[in-house]
Amino acid sequence: YESPSPIETDSEDEVIFNRILKVNKDCSRYLQEGDIVPQRSRSAINCRNCYWPQSSDGIVRVPYVLDPTYEESHIKGIQEAMAEFETLTCINFVKRQTERDYLSIKSADGCWSNYGKVGGGQTVSVMKGGCMWKGIIQHELDHALGFLHEHSRSDRDKYVKIMWEYISPADRPDFKKFENSNNLGLPYDYSSVMHYGPTVNHTTIVPIPDGAVHIGQRQGLSNMDVAKINKLYNCSRCSTILDAAFGSLKSANHPRNYSHNTNCVWLIRTRSRKISLHFRAFELQKTRGCQGDYVKVYDGSSKSSTVLMDKTCGSKIPTDVVASSNLMLVEFVTDGAGTASGFQATFTSGRIGHFFKVRETLIPFKIASSSTVTNGCANASEDSNFQSTLEQTFL
Repeated sequence: YESPSPIETDSEDEVIFNRILKVNKDCSRYLQEGDIVPQRSRSAINCRNCYWPQSSDGIVRVPYVLDPTYEESHIKGIQEAMAEFETLTCINFVKRQTERDYLSIKSADGCWSNYGKVGGGQTVSVMKGGCMWKGIIQHELDHALGFLHEHSRSDRDKYVKIMWEYISPADRPDFKKFENSNNLGLPYDYSSVMHYGPTVNHTTIVPIPDGAVHIGQRQGLSNMDVAKINKLYNCSRCSTILDAAFGSLKSANHPRNYSHNTNCVWLIRTRSRKISLHFRAFELQKTRGCQGDYVKVYDGSSKSSTVLMDKTCGSKIPTDVVASSNLMLVEFVTDGAGTASGFQATFTSGRIGHFFKVRETLIPFKIASSSTVTNGCANASEDSNFQSTLEQTFL
């Protein structure tokens, strides 16, 4: 399995927040909910005027400075975590020039952040030797954008049961529920980068009604995390994360014609290396240099990553594209001129990809049925049990 960042590795089953609590155990600073710096001027839930401003072009630019003690590998890890926000939302983390309000990202004593914009240079602590996971970095940056923990939502009791008998002291603030939280009208997200894991020494959070539902994760932003950021900050974005071992994606309305003036991205983020993308259908308006409608594929999680397949249009099906890691970004852009039926593609990863390549004639099902995404919206697997079995067997 892949490390959650290029810097640090740990147990593949350790979720983001369990790691944060472990690192912060020796932190000298008082922290609410394990990693939020309390504000004297407001309660943790009172976040009026604490969001970062949106520019006239729709981009929310959040200035930052980095601790000079960070080494090149640390800087790369932090910037890669930031790049996913820019890829999937309208949040851009930009190096500070003269801005009054900015994030000061430091290697302090633990992994922690303020809640929302507090003014001036506010610290986001990403400690070397403990917090350098992509998911942890994104977790703390999400706090700075104005998001609380998922299990603190006002409606959490409909979705999880807090096992108070295993919590000491009984009034421990980590598990406090905020009655007036802004849930943005979006569903509860068990897989949020902001959700606690199920255990802190004992099982302390149990999903309901199905206790077998997996909660917490270690990979980074979830689709619902992205949706919440885009809704809170009025971002106009068409973006989807695909984190299964295999699946499919297609342009909106395929095989009917796609719409004009769209820009959609799919971030394929698997748990094993060597993502392979196979186009099964391809029909885009053809223009000189593919400056109108096109598909472009990157070897990583952002548009600054190495290009694997440059702008491609027309009706010739592209050859298979293979990433060098567990991340691949697919971009689909259309203009206001002609239109066509679009594209449909499947992806596999790691050894499971090799298995399908070798034994494809013996597998009596369609890969596309496992995870299909249309116009930035993911549909649940029609055969999730089969997919789970395959992942356990071949990954």
